[in-house]
Amino acid sequence: MEDRINYILNTFDKIYGTDLVCYLEHDEPWQLLIATILSAQCTDERVNIVTKELFVKYPSVDAFANASLKELERDIYSTGFYHNKAKNIIACCNKLVSDYDSQVPSTMDKLLTLPGVGRKTANVILGNVYHIPSVVVDTHVGRISRRLGLTSSKDPAVVEKDLMKVLPEDHWILYNIQAIAFGREICTSQRPKCAECPLSNICATGGRVPCREKCPD
Repeated sequence: MEDRINYILNTFDKIYGTDLVCYLEHDEPWQLLIATILSAQCTDERVNIVTKELFVKYPSVDAFANASLKELERDIYSTGFYHNKAKNIIACCNKLVSDYDSQVPSTMDKLLTLPGVGRKTANVILGNVYHIPSVVVDTHVGRISRRLGLTSSKDPAVVEKDLMKVLPEDHWILYNIQAIAFGREICTSQRPKCAECPLSNICATGGRVPCREKCPD
């Protein structure tokens, strides 16, 4: 497994480089927190379009905490699931104000006390804001990890633990970024470009262009 992991990581490093990139645009930690909540079942591109104006209208944690629920729902409508997202954002910001002096906490336990924040969102904050090694399991990371034989689970919490066991800690954050790029460009969900894949020789599908029944998603 160690040789396999090294091959995957070296390949990713050559293709995507080793710069730590965050696909959600933000200037402050609290902005990344809100953007990540909005990103559930939504593309980063759409979230970035919405937050460009959103963070002008609501320039602080306090502003979000005091936002009108109905108005915020309209503001974030295009990201989908806007009822729950608006409710969670307002509740989350109220929690930040009341318990954390409007600052985004830097530990998993404290982040998980925030409404609308699960392990994925918490790991995004830990990795991108506080540079604490963390494994973010989104749909791309889960799919790529299963296809490469690094996990067999579809439970994000289990996938996170499996990856933490096999990946070197100094690549946890980087693997997240690289796997997302790889999942968008080559190893897509519906029509993976197996003929172009630099990892086809070690892929669990055998490098063939798979149908959904043959290719673990």
